[in-house]
Amino acid sequence: MSTITKKELIDRIADSAGSRRVLVKKVVQQFLDEIVNELGRGNRLEFRDFGVFETKLRKARKAQNPKTLEPVAVPEKRTVKFKVGRLMKQRLGEMTGAAIDDEAGDIDEMPESAEAEDESHEQGGAPQASGAGGAGGSDGSSTGQPQGNPS
Repeated sequence: MSTITKKELIDRIADSAGSRRVLVKKVVQQFLDEIVNELGRGNRLEFRDFGVFETKLRKARKAQNPKTLEPVAVPEKRTVKFKVGRLMKQRLGEMTGAAIDDEAGDIDEMPESAEAEDESHEQGGAPQASGAGGAGGSDGSSTGQPQGNPS
C-alpha cells in the first residue's frame, strides 16, 4: 500500500481532463478549503454514495499516565468523522474482499448534528450506531486504550 499525495491526484486529474495543472490545483484547493470551512461552522457535508464528513464530540474521560500511572483528566474535544457511503463501501469491499467498518465507538454526536441525523432518518437514511465499539475509527483511536498509552 502506498501513499498518494495531493500533487499526484492533481496531476492525474489534469491529465485525464486535459486541463492545465494550475487550474486543477486551484479548484482542488478551493474544494478542500470549503470542506474545512463548513466543518468549522459545525455543518455536515454529505456526498451521496461517497460519504459524510461531520464533526463529533469526544467525551471527557480519565486516562492514565503510562510512566507514573497517575490518572489524568482528558477534556472533551471536537474531532472530524468520515462515514463511508454506500457505493464506496461496496466498491472497496469488492476490491479488497474485506468488510469496511467506519464506526468509531468512542465518539458522540454533537448537538448541532442531531437535527441533521433526524432529517436523515426521515429521508430514509440508515441509522448510525452510537457506541458501536467497532474495530476501526478514522481518528486512529479505535483500540480502546487511553491516548498516549502504547499498546
